[in-house]
Amino acid sequence: MKIISPILTLSLLATIATAATPDAYRKLWRDPAMNERIERNIEKYRKGDASIEVLDAAGKPVSGAKVELRQTGHEFLFGCNAFVLGQLDTPEKERRYEDAFAKLCNFATVPFYWEGTEPTQGELRYSDPASDFWRRPPPARFLPWAAKNNITLKGHPLLWHAYNPSWLPKDADQLRELYRKRFREIASRFGGKIPIFDVVNESLVCSKKYPLLTPDRDYVRWAFTEVAPLFPEKTTLMINEVTEYNFKPYETNPYVAQIKTLLSQGAKIRGIGLQYHFFRREKVDAYLTDPKCDPAKLLDLYEKFTEFNLPLYITEITIPSAGEDGDALQAEVVSDHYRLWFAAPKMAGITWWNLGDGTAVKGENEAKGGLLDAELKPKAAYRALDQLINKQWKTCAEVLTDAQGRAKFRGFHGTYHYVANVGGKKVEGTLRVQSNNDNNHIIRLSAGR
Repeated sequence: MKIISPILTLSLLATIATAATPDAYRKLWRDPAMNERIERNIEKYRKGDASIEVLDAAGKPVSGAKVELRQTGHEFLFGCNAFVLGQLDTPEKERRYEDAFAKLCNFATVPFYWEGTEPTQGELRYSDPASDFWRRPPPARFLPWAAKNNITLKGHPLLWHAYNPSWLPKDADQLRELYRKRFREIASRFGGKIPIFDVVNESLVCSKKYPLLTPDRDYVRWAFTEVAPLFPEKTTLMINEVTEYNFKPYETNPYVAQIKTLLSQGAKIRGIGLQYHFFRREKVDAYLTDPKCDPAKLLDLYEKFTEFNLPLYITEITIPSAGEDGDALQAEVVSDHYRLWFAAPKMAGITWWNLGDGTAVKGENEAKGGLLDAELKPKAAYRALDQLINKQWKTCAEVLTDAQGRAKFRGFHGTYHYVANVGGKKVEGTLRVQSNNDNNHIIRLSAGR
């Protein structure tokens, strides 16, 4: 088997290194043993073995067939929120946004904030035409766009104590009844169309003014109990939590304890989300010199999450590019963290938050936390992720069938285009290398080939 190799990871990191990155950070994140652990995990968890059998029209094996394989898509979900789709101020910016999104991402977070889906009671904004609301397009707008670009959608969120309309009642019983109505509306419109939903967001930092809050936060169990019967069983129903829980040891992590309790109570949690936001340059600078910014400890935590046997997601990421050498600093930190997250055993997706500078919620734009600049042109971090996602983490290979017409290869999980060359003739098609699958494929030649 011949593998057409991409640029080496450490060579890539060297090209984006900057003096703005602290020595203490670089010592940990460039440690050879740590990088060997990351690469070993990527090889183990993100790739699979596959076999190809080439048969002629009569079903007999074809030896000496050369099969060229080129990966065209990832099983792993690389995402971003798409909150400003169709809302940019010029057609050129809209084109840049959509092109940049589809080139890098196969996963998009769709806004289901209650303030946007029902800003005034009875005014449902699930579909166009709808009143304009910045960063809150009606969710149905995303369906044809996602289908066209082969993008998986996630709805965010079904229940959160924040970003709710002012007309909601303060009485807990009345509010629960309105939530039941909201859950039914969303399930009836999008169940089976959007395969992943954040059911409850940030419950461990819930506002004390939230009417459903009780000391045991039982509203989380209640929400999963209400939601699960309304959606198809295959829908990934997620719980999502804030950044700090990435840094607490597994054994004493309150988020881990909450999930264990909820599962023991029968909550249908089918996915676990962790955010990763630094909304100010000074915040990320402090993080880079903090003992918690330790790749070994982070990977330890993510590996221990395998106990739940549930998919893990990094759901929201902001790394600023503001300040001196900000673009280079952002690119280096982003590359390091994506490599680590991609190496975590049960990790199923990584979602950047705001793709372009100026598209964040008010008060966060000064961070310049986009992968694109204010004109929606790629920054260094976007180019670095493009190199990882579309080159280093995609497999191209050439194999030659043996006397039994068989050949084997190992590649990243995802979709592949193949070209089988037999006796000067070609046959083309697609196949998949999937996790948890035997990945045995038959290429059958038609008569006359």
